[in-house]
Order: sequence, then C-alpha cells, then structure tokens
Amino acid sequence: MTYGLFIDYGYCTGCHTCEVACKKEHHLKKGQWGIHVLQDGPRQKEDGSWEFTYLPLPTSLCDLCSERVGEGRLPMCVHHCQAGVMEFGELEELTKLQRRTPNSVVFRPAAG
Repeated sequence: MTYGLFIDYGYCTGCHTCEVACKKEHHLKKGQWGIHVLQDGPRQKEDGSWEFTYLPLPTSLCDLCSERVGEGRLPMCVHHCQAGVMEFGELEELTKLQRRTPNSVVFRPAAG
C-alpha cells in the first residue's frame, strides 16, 4: 500500500501548528521544514473584502513521520492540525476524497 497526505487548503487557517509539530518531532534546524505553511495574499476582492489563502506545503524532508506511522500513529502534522484540514491514509482513498473537495491536494512523498 502507498500512503499519502490529503490537505484541504479551503479551510486552512494558517496557524502553523503543523510546522511546529514537525520541527519538534524531527529536530529540524532553523530554516528547515518538513511542512511549511505559505501565505498567498492579502488580495482585495471585487466586493471589497480581503482574501488570504494558506498553503501547507510538505517539503523534501517529509517522510510522513514513517516511525510514528510504523507504530500505528498519525504523522505529527495531521495529529496536531488545529483546523482538521489534513488526513493521512491510502492514496487511493485520499484521491477519491480530493476529487470531491475543491481547493485540495494529495501529497505523496518521494520515498513513499
């Protein structure tokens, strides 16, 4: 089975908890990220409101917390996501979920 990470960008609040949890779990140095939250915006929309989009982006350092997963636990980013916008699972199931969810992606690490 091949596993991956589903991320629903439509509801990410940009809290950066996934980043912090990952950095602590993997003892990453300053400037290193297993997952990094990028911000798109602010951008003013036609109705005068402002738009911010937060994009949690797994990096090449992401191994989906293989040690934790091997113990039957979730990756740290998923476990600690305050908005509940991340899911870990089999790629086939995550791809089905992604097809039904606008503004979302499925990530599979290079090693997975």
